Amino acid sequence: MHLTLLQPNLFWHDPVANRAHLEEQIFALPGPTDLIVLPEMFTTGFTMDARAVAEPMGLTTLRWLRQIAAQTNAVVTGSYVVREGHNTFLNRLIWMQPDGQFDTYDKRHLFRMAGEHEIYTAGNQRLIKEWRGWRICPLICYDLRFPVWSRNTQVSPYDLLLYVANWPAPRQHVWNTLLQARAIENLSYVVGVNRVGTDGNGLIYAGQSAVIDFTGNALFRAGDTETAHQQTLSLDELRAFRVRFPADLDADVFTV
Repeated sequence: MHLTLLQPNLFWHDPVANRAHLEEQIFALPGPTDLIVLPEMFTTGFTMDARAVAEPMGLTTLRWLRQIAAQTNAVVTGSYVVREGHNTFLNRLIWMQPDGQFDTYDKRHLFRMAGEHEIYTAGNQRLIKEWRGWRICPLICYDLRFPVWSRNTQVSPYDLLLYVANWPAPRQHVWNTLLQARAIENLSYVVGVNRVGTDGNGLIYAGQSAVIDFTGNALFRAGDTETAHQQTLSLDELRAFRVRFPADLDADVFTV
């Protein structure tokens, strides 16, 4: 799996500028990729002003994702603010394939400390996609704190767990620690993609996007500046480790 993560400085409430900026980074990549991962709310920054920035499904950002996926021959994924009807707002991740087919995941755990649970509607179903031989589970930011929801199970197994995020700098230690924990306990690669810069609420983001292997070892960790990073992951190495250390066979059963 050739994976690309983009850690941008987002323009506050400016989808046109953010899409253009991300597009420049994508088409400057040095080589081909299978999967491009963007941060949470990549068109606006993490905002509670959903009514001002939300898009109905099928409009500009979805079409942009479809275009990027087709041009790169890669899946492109990340979340943005979606409106359904007049008053339902979703922090929705799009999983866009090169053929234009897509799936969605609505953030399950809404960050109540920012009032997200009062503005957005929570999702209730995980998404696990097969892509070029890999089983991949994409989640969103605050989901990282909830190990049962993130759990790798025999019923719905995955090889790669993704978190797209806007995770502020004051809680950076938690981000780093939990990404490693999720990798170790789930015998899975884990990728966390964050942003940098300062948002419209004055919150500072220190990046630290990371690729963690199934032993908890950081294969890559970004700093606090804009980053476009490509990483190759080995499914053979993951499978061999699971044979040598099959802790999943002793796992507790959870209902998610």
